[in-house]
Amino acid sequence: MPSMGRPRSFDTDEALEVAMRVFWAEGYEGASLAALTEAMGINRRSVYAAFGNKEELFRKAADRYVQGPGAFVAPALELPTARQVAEAMLHGAVNAHTLPDCPRGCLLVQSALAAGPESEPVRRDLAERREAGVGALRKRFEQAQAEGDLPATADPETLARYVHTVGQGLAVQAAGGASREDLHRVADQALSTWPSAWPDHPAIT
Repeated sequence: MPSMGRPRSFDTDEALEVAMRVFWAEGYEGASLAALTEAMGINRRSVYAAFGNKEELFRKAADRYVQGPGAFVAPALELPTARQVAEAMLHGAVNAHTLPDCPRGCLLVQSALAAGPESEPVRRDLAERREAGVGALRKRFEQAQAEGDLPATADPETLARYVHTVGQGLAVQAAGGASREDLHRVADQALSTWPSAWPDHPAIT
């Protein structure tokens, strides 16, 4: 009878979870393949067989992060008002970036901060993910504007980038050790000038 091949002796789901946490803590370039295999408890051959190369492993880990700690984004976009969407995005980011027993900050932001020429494909992938996020938020704010929830003077594109930029700043601050309480206060401050006051601020409207 033909051989069916040797079954894997490790749980790929658990191994991917470990890899996600290594990338989350160290960033893409900071996470060496040696560190990844040691943390995952498997050898390089097993990594290649199960996940592909380091770049492919990172993409799978990033998808897992978006579907796990980053899963607050999708339900936030479904909230009834633009203000509630922004509030859920920023406070959700604070909670995700300061989870107990997890690395601080955001896996996607950490990996984008230091990316040399050899990591260009990963840098492009992260940029595309960011733009997709901004695009989804812009579309939601355009809907809010059409419904009269945002004033005509508001710019959905700029507003979406504003929320994303604050969210990324919160991630950097969290990685640097800022407390969850302090970051929630920063999020509240960012929300304190929500659209009704923005016509008085030409740089934003």
